[in-house]
Amino acid sequence: MEVLAPAGSKDSLKAALLGGADAVYLSGKMFGARRFAPNFSESEIKAAIRAAHDHGVKVYVTVNTLIKQSELSRAFSYIDTLSSLEPDAVIVQDRGLMRMINENFSLPIHTSTQMGIHSADDAQWARDAGAERVILARELHLKEVERIARDGCIGTEVFIHGALCYCFSGQCLFSSMLGGRSGNRGMCAQPCRKRYSLSRETSFMLSTADLFCIDSIPELIRIGVKSIKIEGRLRSPTYVYLTSKIYKAAVERAIRGEEELITPRERELLEVAFNRGFTPGYFSGDQVMQRQYADSRGLFIGTAHSYGKEVWLPTTSLREGDGITFYRGDHKIGGFEIHSPEIQNAGISVRSPFRLELGEYIAYKTRDRDFSKIEEEISQIVIPTCHVKSSNRTFRIPTVKRSLREPTLSAHISSISSLRSSLPFIDRVYFDMNGHEETAQQICEEADKEFVLSMPRITPEIPEVDANSIMVHSPGQAKKYADRTLYGSYFLNMFNSLTIPSLDMTQLSVELSRNDLAELTKYSNKALEVLVFGRVEMMITRDPTLDEGELKDERGKRFPVVRDKYGWAHILNSADLFLMDFMDEMDQHGIDSYALDLRGKSPELSALVAESFRNRDLSKKTRIKRRCGAITAGHYLRGVR
Repeated sequence: MEVLAPAGSKDSLKAALLGGADAVYLSGKMFGARRFAPNFSESEIKAAIRAAHDHGVKVYVTVNTLIKQSELSRAFSYIDTLSSLEPDAVIVQDRGLMRMINENFSLPIHTSTQMGIHSADDAQWARDAGAERVILARELHLKEVERIARDGCIGTEVFIHGALCYCFSGQCLFSSMLGGRSGNRGMCAQPCRKRYSLSRETSFMLSTADLFCIDSIPELIRIGVKSIKIEGRLRSPTYVYLTSKIYKAAVERAIRGEEELITPRERELLEVAFNRGFTPGYFSGDQVMQRQYADSRGLFIGTAHSYGKEVWLPTTSLREGDGITFYRGDHKIGGFEIHSPEIQNAGISVRSPFRLELGEYIAYKTRDRDFSKIEEEISQIVIPTCHVKSSNRTFRIPTVKRSLREPTLSAHISSISSLRSSLPFIDRVYFDMNGHEETAQQICEEADKEFVLSMPRITPEIPEVDANSIMVHSPGQAKKYADRTLYGSYFLNMFNSLTIPSLDMTQLSVELSRNDLAELTKYSNKALEVLVFGRVEMMITRDPTLDEGELKDERGKRFPVVRDKYGWAHILNSADLFLMDFMDEMDQHGIDSYALDLRGKSPELSALVAESFRNRDLSKKTRIKRRCGAITAGHYLRGVR
């Protein structure tokens, strides 16, 4: 089993090599999902690959963001340069980029967790599309991982340690919709680490604990998982060294059949290196939250008592050179390195370099005495410099002339009453699988309207359905029902013409701007749909503790929370998307259909919206806004970074 470590900087690369990792993953200066990490220039990537290979370590380069149409040529040149550097694989999210690589290069491809691979059908699709490994979604239970790994069609990789997103992998639009910084573009602002209120509770409602899945290693070995991945390209070299070394040792112990996979001292070091609380993740259940605080606090010591510059700590385990930090509530007071501790009253007394107010503080150990030695050893490793000439090869896609035809109007609907009220004004219905689909289909057939069964959003096991027309949300769903009439939802993240699959119709990503849309339509003659009304889904989560209601942020915005019958919670935007003003403009780009999302709307509002959009009656905009509470043009005018 491979231990795969993060290398967000040259020092972290050195740390991974020193710690004994089998492979590292790193990013260049573009198209990486951690754009705030130092990352590597092309010359530095070449040097990193050379140094890693000298140590017998593989290098995977992440190119794992969604790619706009206008960026495809630049992405091609970048991949051409990477190909000459001979990394062991590239990690890719964008299916269009994956297609480009397969058709033009011989680079091995690993699908990013951002691609959301979560079923055996998804994995089979990835294999057929040219991938040799899938990095599975972090939200899977161990039995679901086993189902994919034992299928044996493709190599599997899972996250084993580090940060855990609240939203299902690759489906988060929260940062994007709130501030234009898209998590799908490496710019996540981490709104999940902020305070929210729901019902009577106010806390870090969306903040997960960090993965700590060392106890799952024997089972992962048994079921055939090929690689375990440590998250942390934004974390310190010391963290990278410790996680690499400790997880490598744990794998070796598991292979030898030892029961103790980690020593108490090793666990202590992991807690000090970075710790916002640990969870075994979804491998061992659904308890993944840590809502008390969102930052890393290290190893909990207990309640300290300050007497000015003298501080008493309730432990005798701290030593010369350890670092401690004090908190009062959520407020970080400060910290210092311990010197000359004195045993006193079943604890130790230390002197603070600054005066603390008299009273009690919560103390955490945030640095270990051994960290300086580790940092010194890391600094001794030398990465030689290299020079690379960037590729000038260009990539051209022929333009197409889209047919300008009368667009259709479709609607996402989940209730029979809203279906009846809006049906006279729409051509196509996307109806959720909620127990009422047979009645909905009969109503549509009697009215001579097209009925499309919308699959559940996340399907570790894809259900068997008899419908002739199906809306799919993942490549695996499309693969399983390839013999049906298929419609793709915006959850497929269609960002460029190469990404668009051979479905009967595909909704474009809601993150595209008017300029992005105009550019994309120059190069695709496939049937395209744009969502023009409704609450955009910003998150879908497996967290069972999030109740239905309204999630309120610190600015007072309210985000509806809806739970489905499959156990998933959906967090919707605080305002309804409203793009009626721009439909005439989109007509000129040959958009084939416009979609309304009427789920959660009353029958009266559903009818008002459907009739208004059918007639493009902007005089009803104010009335609709008043009924909805708030409307937004989303990313159509501003786009995403």
